[in-house]
Amino acid sequence: MKADINFDPVEGVAVAIVPDEAAAVEAGKAGWLVYLLNHNRFALENVIVSSNGYGLDAEGHTVRTSTLRHHFPEVAAQSAVPVEPIDPALFHLNNQYWISYYRDGQIFDKKFIFVPDSIVADNLIPIGLLGREGVLHS
Repeated sequence: MKADINFDPVEGVAVAIVPDEAAAVEAGKAGWLVYLLNHNRFALENVIVSSNGYGLDAEGHTVRTSTLRHHFPEVAAQSAVPVEPIDPALFHLNNQYWISYYRDGQIFDKKFIFVPDSIVADNLIPIGLLGREGVLHS
């Protein structure tokens, strides 16, 4: 039962969205790439990242993107892994990344939600694990 599972808080895990020309969805437009960051001194095991976008379009109609799922057998300690490119046309939506992983046989999970229009150049900060700037959610 879900009530029998102990969900300790997630610490040392973050999601970053960074400008990346190689990730451009369309020629001539800026590319952005989503990364999963593990700042911990231990590896994350059996990692699942579920991503989707939701919100309203310019006319006020409800929009929901497809749900994408990614699996990583292990994310090494103090490392980052690329998850997926993201189209800037989706930045006006809530962009949600639900991270689940195991550590020492215990499951951990957390949702990271980038609110509409938060993925902009004004919000770029240095991200040490990547050695470049991006929008960080931790």
